[in-house]
Amino acid sequence: MGKLFAKFLSRVVHNDAMQKDFGGMLFGWDIGAISGILTYKQFETDYHYNDAVEALLNENIVSALQAGCFIASLIASLIADRFGRKWPLVWAGVVTCIGVALQAGSRGSLGCMYVGRLVGGFGVGAASMLTPLYVSECAPRAIRGGLTGFYQLFIVTGTMISFWVNYGVLGTIHGTAVYILPLSLQAIPAVILALAMVLCPESPRWCARKDEWDRASHILSKLSNLPPDHEYIQGELQEMAEQLDMERRLIGEATSWMLLKEMWTIAGNQKRALISIGLMVCQQMTGTNTLNYYAPQIFANMGLQQAKATLFATGVYGVVKMASSLGFLLFAADSLGRRKSLLMSSIGQAATLYVIGIYSKLYPTQGTPLSAQSLAVRETATSTAVSPHDIPPLGYIAIVCIYLYVVFFQFGWGPCCWIYVSEIPTARLRTLNVAIAAATQWLINFVIARCTLTMLDTMKWGTWILFGTFCTLTFLFAWFLIPETKGMSLEKMDELFGITDDFLRVLDENQRERAASSTGTGQDQVVGLSSLMTTGTGSEKRNTGSLKDVTVYRV
Repeated sequence: MGKLFAKFLSRVVHNDAMQKDFGGMLFGWDIGAISGILTYKQFETDYHYNDAVEALLNENIVSALQAGCFIASLIASLIADRFGRKWPLVWAGVVTCIGVALQAGSRGSLGCMYVGRLVGGFGVGAASMLTPLYVSECAPRAIRGGLTGFYQLFIVTGTMISFWVNYGVLGTIHGTAVYILPLSLQAIPAVILALAMVLCPESPRWCARKDEWDRASHILSKLSNLPPDHEYIQGELQEMAEQLDMERRLIGEATSWMLLKEMWTIAGNQKRALISIGLMVCQQMTGTNTLNYYAPQIFANMGLQQAKATLFATGVYGVVKMASSLGFLLFAADSLGRRKSLLMSSIGQAATLYVIGIYSKLYPTQGTPLSAQSLAVRETATSTAVSPHDIPPLGYIAIVCIYLYVVFFQFGWGPCCWIYVSEIPTARLRTLNVAIAAATQWLINFVIARCTLTMLDTMKWGTWILFGTFCTLTFLFAWFLIPETKGMSLEKMDELFGITDDFLRVLDENQRERAASSTGTGQDQVVGLSSLMTTGTGSEKRNTGSLKDVTVYRV
């Protein structure tokens, strides 16, 4: 068992696709850092908080990053199509570092903090769109779900680390350093991402779209540790070529507007785009970021009044997130499948949120809502649960349900959405589809971050019932609209989601060309790459040059 685990770790460390998942850690680290920083009395003093505006300022600071993420996730698609996946990810890491520097150096200036959060959001948002796209295009189909799902693992790992940083600095570091240090440490995953990307290859599918077939073959060989003439490598190149050939002959070299038109006028593409948007809306409406952004305040409302206790519970929450995410990737990502994971996740999340809502109804917080108070003053708050010893049995069950909730989320709606939206589009629309999905995620994320404290203060227990109901609706969405994609190649998704008559016509033409070419020359049939390797048929066949050194297997 130990040798197997060591072998697994070795593959993780040396996997180029894996290294890009540090893009997910950018977001995860910020979630954990800001959730604790907002509760420090020193932060509130330096930024001139008062009871009247505290909840509003907290929501503004948190949501500023989501606003930047929303903008960047849309722009990043245009940059990725032109410059590839590699260098835009490097730039995302650099931009994030600039945003972190502005936040750490704001020193009481709300304006500078807002700008820093916005700029940091540009980097985080770009990485959120590019990372799953890059990994899905580089990963072997057998483990694509697992490697793409590692994006979610890196998010929760960053969250967990920053949760414990917040716990560690409270009471051990004093003055402005108590929040400047956690803010500054957000740069760690950004630096790692930028440096790792410099050393890693470009996406082979992006290279194929640019007709750089020698480069694509070399990259696939490097990523899979197989020789270029291996059957697996040739099969991947074959499927890429067939799909790209059909798409180019159908639409040609399209502008951004033409790609949008193609996405929304071709039934199969439209279906995939709507499913991607729906998945991201459902993911955010499960309420996951309500807990992520304001976990210390929520644990305080559950009855954990002391500052150390709430931050410790939040740290444990981060550990549970990471452990459950890792468990999913090791044992379920490419065996359980996407559809079953989403369905089971919806049921578990709904049940746990209803329990939390029932507890909040039976034992409501009295006096000033704890969600609007700093940890430093919570010991004086009036509540039905004054200390951990006074928490009723149902309160402990509710706290356990928070942990169970995140387990169910990490086994379904957390990783599966990113896996699904990055693997179902056609090659020419993959960047645009992931960008729209990421933008949708950040838009709803912004709304959640902007409204959570207000909801907890006004709706109270109804907040949890509302999110539980949304989880029930996500079950229906997955049941009726999400087909299984486990184990399918990216190029086979057209068959699953429907191929238009135009695509079928092009496919028939390709097959006739290959048959005529094979018969006319008397040579073995070259599969898949023929339409890109040759022009004309029979003896008129000539090499275009783009694939002259690529070995093609024969049938």
